[in-house]
Amino acid sequence: MKQVNATDTCDFYLVNEEAVQRVRRAWVPEEQLIRLAETFKALGDPTRARILFALSQAELCVCDLSSLLDVSPSAVSHQLRLLRQQRLVKYRREGRMAFYSLDDDHIRHLLAEGLRHVQEEA
Repeated sequence: MKQVNATDTCDFYLVNEEAVQRVRRAWVPEEQLIRLAETFKALGDPTRARILFALSQAELCVCDLSSLLDVSPSAVSHQLRLLRQQRLVKYRREGRMAFYSLDDDHIRHLLAEGLRHVQEEA
């Protein structure tokens, strides 16, 4: 470990080189970290979070989501477009209807873990 003076932060600066090297070996490509940040950004909107929670329970069309969330169909469609761009939801067509669902089980697990976290007693 090396020690460096840094008066603007602490009395001294101490780097655990072993820990830093361990993290460097596990580091993922920058574009993956950017996509991760964009995923969490998409989850940061309450309407999109509500849509994702609803879709974690059932496959739904825009009309179903609009009724459930008390939001206009055009607003729901706009949010779904953003969620599709982030690969958080997918849709399938059945005749003239489009039914939405979560893109995969990773999204379902991410939502479940996030909900567990916020439901924990402090």
